[in-house]
Amino acid sequence: MVPAMKDVPETFNLADYFLFDRLGEGLGDTVALRFGDRSQTYAEVARDTEALAAHLMGVGVQREQRVLIVLPDTPAFAWAIFATLRVGAVVAMGNPRADNLDYLLRYTRAAALITVPSVAEALRDAAAEVGCHVVVGHDAATGEDVLAAVEAPAGQTTLVDALADGRARLEKQAPSHRETQRDEPAIWLFTSGSTGRSKAAMHAHRDFAFNTERYAVGTVGYRRGDVSVSIPRLFFGYATGTNLFFPFRVGATVGLFAERPTPDSLAAAIERYRPTIVTNVPTMMGKLLDADDARRAAGEPPLDLSCVRFHLSAGEALPPALLQRFIERFGGEVYDGIGSAEMFHIYCSNRPGDMKPGSLGRVVEGYELRLLPADAEGPGAPEVALGETGVLWVKGDSVAFGYYGDRDKSWRTFHGHWCRTGDLFRKDAEGYFWFEGRADDLLKVGGIWVAPLEVENCLCEHEAVSAAAVIGAEREQGLIKPKALIVLRDEHRPSDDETAKTLAQSLKDHVQNALSKHKYPRWVCFVDDLPKNDRGKVDKKELKRREAAGENPVGW
Repeated sequence: MVPAMKDVPETFNLADYFLFDRLGEGLGDTVALRFGDRSQTYAEVARDTEALAAHLMGVGVQREQRVLIVLPDTPAFAWAIFATLRVGAVVAMGNPRADNLDYLLRYTRAAALITVPSVAEALRDAAAEVGCHVVVGHDAATGEDVLAAVEAPAGQTTLVDALADGRARLEKQAPSHRETQRDEPAIWLFTSGSTGRSKAAMHAHRDFAFNTERYAVGTVGYRRGDVSVSIPRLFFGYATGTNLFFPFRVGATVGLFAERPTPDSLAAAIERYRPTIVTNVPTMMGKLLDADDARRAAGEPPLDLSCVRFHLSAGEALPPALLQRFIERFGGEVYDGIGSAEMFHIYCSNRPGDMKPGSLGRVVEGYELRLLPADAEGPGAPEVALGETGVLWVKGDSVAFGYYGDRDKSWRTFHGHWCRTGDLFRKDAEGYFWFEGRADDLLKVGGIWVAPLEVENCLCEHEAVSAAAVIGAEREQGLIKPKALIVLRDEHRPSDDETAKTLAQSLKDHVQNALSKHKYPRWVCFVDDLPKNDRGKVDKKELKRREAAGENPVGW
């Protein structure tokens, strides 16, 4: 175990910690990755990692330069991330389906880009301007050969050729790694950009070891023999940890699928890999329940999740009613927690033998949490009273250096070991933390603050509701009032406007009866789905934009 950062060796590299140390433990023949019917052992992943690392060094990628990885969830993602770390360069990751990749390439000033043909073509001009070496791999669907032939634009290199070049260099005794110090930069993790463009939280090598030992090994209990699958994609730090780093740390197996996560694609992955750990999000949990309802109604076999030892949930609030339905239907346990790019991963969580539904559990050993008033200027301010809502501050040895290129935001967020999260929480007498929303999401209704999350959780307790989002709307003399956007379960979809109006009133009454009167949504509108950002969270920024532009339904 890594009890504190000072105990990590001075010379330390994450590629060794997560991958190459497994070979020294005799796990070279253990299956590390599965991709459809294909698989790779730890020795084979190490082989391709070393070849790609030799290539990156051969084309001049220097220590601490950034390598931007924009790949789907295929084995090539693992080779790319460990090769980058092995040569002492800095990992940055992007979503292949995102529209901000030109910005990410220029922001990181990447020395190398490892990606798929469509992205390589789209970023050809930007890569030339930045002076970026581009490696182009196959955009493989699950089970296809990741090393299938592709055509790279002029001046770019295919992944097949990059690996062949690396192997040729290794045969000539060319280097494929550099020794790194524990405090050297290793990975840039991007914020979700909820109030602007994403910024990179800069992390050192030992940040990831600290959280892995404290959370993954010591709290939720990853272990050898586990098989993991993830709904969030690997470019998102939540999944980079849960579905690559954490299982690799203990010599477990990762099941990958490249398709967009849907109930069908996830169900297929669970059937194929029979995972013991699933990295989940509340939105998908609700969709799995709906998909299972549809299967049963059609006389088809229900979803079988009996192989899953536990699900992880983070990224957005998990309504207690949804959690109860999910566990009653599918079994297993769900360990809901909270983390952030600024701290790498989860620092407060439910865990085996210690769960409190609706809460985000208790602090992970090695971290310290404080709830402070919104106007607190530093971590030494007096805490709010027990049971009252405050802004969460977290202290731990996985804290980032700061944000790249934004000193003002860094100074507002980071205070030595402490990080101001901007999340609102309350703590109960037993030490469990309860998420109350984001400080910048609060609505002031009739002079009283309303947390949209509280209203959303209440709405999700109604039998008709699959998912809910609450935002502020201006309709009455410029005053802000809550508005609810609701995704209904299939069997409760209204057949006409009159039925919809009646159901909307029923939902309003439900909130008024359960919460304070002023918190009920003044308007309820029904939508087919809620927009998601590239982290899989409900995109409140997009909903607010649509509301301002008059694009959301008016509602009842």
